[in-house]
Amino acid sequence: MKAMITTGYGSSDVFKLETVAKPQVKPDEIMVKIHASSVTKADTMMRTGKPYIGRLMLGLTKPKHPIWGTGFAGVVEAVGPEVTEFQVGDKVFGENIATMGTYAEYVTVPEKGIVAHLPENLSFDEAAGMCDGGITSLNFLLNLGQIQAGQRVLINGASGALGTAAIQIARHFGAEVTGVCSTKNLDMVKELGAHHVIDYTREDFTANTNTYDLIYETVGVRSFGECRDALTEHGIYASPVLGMPLLRNMMVTALFGKKKAKFSATGALPVKELRRLLDILLEIIEAGHLRGIMDRSYPLEQLVEAHQYVDKGHKKGNVVLKPVA
Repeated sequence: MKAMITTGYGSSDVFKLETVAKPQVKPDEIMVKIHASSVTKADTMMRTGKPYIGRLMLGLTKPKHPIWGTGFAGVVEAVGPEVTEFQVGDKVFGENIATMGTYAEYVTVPEKGIVAHLPENLSFDEAAGMCDGGITSLNFLLNLGQIQAGQRVLINGASGALGTAAIQIARHFGAEVTGVCSTKNLDMVKELGAHHVIDYTREDFTANTNTYDLIYETVGVRSFGECRDALTEHGIYASPVLGMPLLRNMMVTALFGKKKAKFSATGALPVKELRRLLDILLEIIEAGHLRGIMDRSYPLEQLVEAHQYVDKGHKKGNVVLKPVA
């Protein structure tokens, strides 16, 4: 099969197209012929090998998994003898966090991993990035933010993969949603269901004092210190972008004060919890309250260009890789 091999850490030029053997299906695994896989901001951050602490999981001097990529959607090509939930020909989607491997034509995933049957109201392209944006945002809104009907939720970076999913999920739970984005994305954010939109080029949302019960900072550009006054008395600031300032704020607010700073590495959660979040996500999708937002797609051999585009920081929703023409 064709696959993009990761040769090291650095710029997008670390990827190389090669022909490799198909992965072998273990007794409890399924093999998926990939129709679409996701290219995410997290992927581009891992590619750099920074912060260096991340290499403890990825590989110290070079990636321990030669084929990267986690999000996928496709058709079951083969099943192991212990598999009972899937059959050859089933349409599926998911997130292969443990061993990655989705920058390729085929991937094997555990039956009990983060994989599910494809809902009828999702295309392969929409589903490829659904777990990254959907499960991550569900974790931050539900687990960290304890979202409830009537809460005032602000999403900074509302037009990205995390943000577009978060708008729809927050609406599903009955929150009053404010989306922050650039001028060109205001209409899209409104159309997704945001009650209020803020153009960050014209207005600073942190000036809205004592306003938001939850600030979901998806892009990590506004700190807890900057957002503190915009939070209500027991407000929560949550961001998936961890740095020393956020780590310090988490430690301090865990002990002092009513306003809290929080972080979670969603991909590091136990598989049981990730599957629970996936089940909730499926309910939201099947209710018609969540759809995938597509920016653009690239053929497998143009992974370098896909990473270069994501690196610019202006993508709307998801970027997809197409191993199958």
